[in-house]
Amino acid sequence: QVQLAESGGGLVQAGGSLRLSCTASGLAFRNYGMGWFRQAPGNEREFVAGIRSDGVGKYYVDSVKGRFAISRNNAKNTVYLQMNILEPDDAAVYYCAADQRGAGWGRSPEDYDYWGQGTQVTVSS
Repeated sequence: QVQLAESGGGLVQAGGSLRLSCTASGLAFRNYGMGWFRQAPGNEREFVAGIRSDGVGKYYVDSVKGRFAISRNNAKNTVYLQMNILEPDDAAVYYCAADQRGAGWGRSPEDYDYWGQGTQVTVSS
């Protein structure tokens, strides 16, 4: 049974930082592309960042470029999202997702096969 477990969300002031983690089990993690999405109330689920299975290819939505960084540790079956200079518009539930193609560049939720339960990020102004 595939499980993706996110952690690291919380409340932070604007300008602050958080690091999200997502640990996977039940799949060959090193073969999967991984993505982070977010969803704010009333909005569609939005691609934030993705990383190819080998960790070399990294992809970001324009609004987070230069502020967020995605990385992975295949030995720990974990993908990370370092979020810096957080803004109120970054507040959302953040989800990690696994792409069995190994790509990680897909920007649609339909490009991903497995999902975590999400972790809440709240940014106070």
